[in-house]
Amino acid sequence: QVQLVESGGGLVQPGGSLTLSCSASGLTLDSSAIGWFRQAPDQEREGVACIGITAGSRFYADSILGRFFISKDVANNTVYLQMDNLKPEDTAVYYCAADPVVRSCSGTWFFSLGEDDKLDYWGKGTAVTVSS
Repeated sequence: QVQLVESGGGLVQPGGSLTLSCSASGLTLDSSAIGWFRQAPDQEREGVACIGITAGSRFYADSILGRFFISKDVANNTVYLQMDNLKPEDTAVYYCAADPVVRSCSGTWFFSLGEDDKLDYWGKGTAVTVSS
């Protein structure tokens, strides 16, 4: 059974940093793409970052480009989202999501799968609040 568990959220001041972690079990990160999504109150879910089976295959949303960095530790089956220069508009619940049949992260395709609820596995989310 696939399980994704996020951690690392919290309250941070604008300009601060946080690193989110997503620990995966039941699938391996060298055979599945995995990504981060977020959903703010009263807003649609949006894709943030994803990484494919090869670490060089990454894609980021324009809204966080240059501030967030996704990485993975295949040995520990964990994916990370390093978030720097956080802004109040980054406040949301952040979820990781994956599907064993999805291996690539190219353009907005992976984001579209998540936003259309077509990825099979989701974590329960970790809340990030950016506020002074």
